[in-house]
Amino acid sequence: MLLQRKKLGFNILAILFVIQFSSCVPTEKASYFSNVTNSSIQIERENEAEPIIQRNDILSIYISSLSPEASAVFNTTNTQATSTSTTTGSTSAGGYLVNTEGTIQLPILGNVKAEGLTKKQLKTFIANLINEKKLLIDPVVTIRHLNYEVTVIGEVGKPTVINVPNEKISLLKALGIAGDITIYGKKENVLLIREVEGKRIINRIDLNSKDFLSSPYYYLQPNDVVYIEANERKVKNANRNQQLLPAILSSLSIVAVVISALIRK
Repeated sequence: MLLQRKKLGFNILAILFVIQFSSCVPTEKASYFSNVTNSSIQIERENEAEPIIQRNDILSIYISSLSPEASAVFNTTNTQATSTSTTTGSTSAGGYLVNTEGTIQLPILGNVKAEGLTKKQLKTFIANLINEKKLLIDPVVTIRHLNYEVTVIGEVGKPTVINVPNEKISLLKALGIAGDITIYGKKENVLLIREVEGKRIINRIDLNSKDFLSSPYYYLQPNDVVYIEANERKVKNANRNQQLLPAILSSLSIVAVVISALIRK
């Protein structure tokens, strides 16, 4: 009887081992840049281009000049309370919302077109507008994005919405904040959704390719969505588990009955 028990226990362990082994993922699929060798990569400046201002962006705009008193009137209403919620908490910001017409309303200057411009272009436009109206001498315009956020979902440790206060974040850093890609995520087929001039652009990124390190998608832009797709192994395992689970539970019930009968003997 003792020999039978040991044999039964061995068979159960063997079954569990087979199940565990069959779910392993090849090492080359679990690492980043598996085909990248030692090298120096030239970074093109155009790949770090400023994001384009879009509708629903919230901008902090501060105008200064040689006369603080004269400049103060341009900054009096730059305190519109706007709240945004993320999985990491809620943030409140004062700023100008780019409305559905793509404009912001500035004190004295009125409606100013912002959509489609970079921050640098909008700074230049506002400064030129002030100079043309002779409202200030040597105006200095400072603009920041207040709702710079990116979203990472799918096969990562912690799907999340990331607030980016310094207005610059790489895809790799975003993945790090989101808990990294799981062993079941496709590193060679990362989906990036980006809004450009009212259109949603979909890009596929291979994190095993050297080209990614110098691509325009190395750095994320406001409102980018990164989706990590599950690999075929996980999909197959999920389908197989759905089919095998009832059989396994039934088998365990039978094993429990057999063990109980053996113990009684």
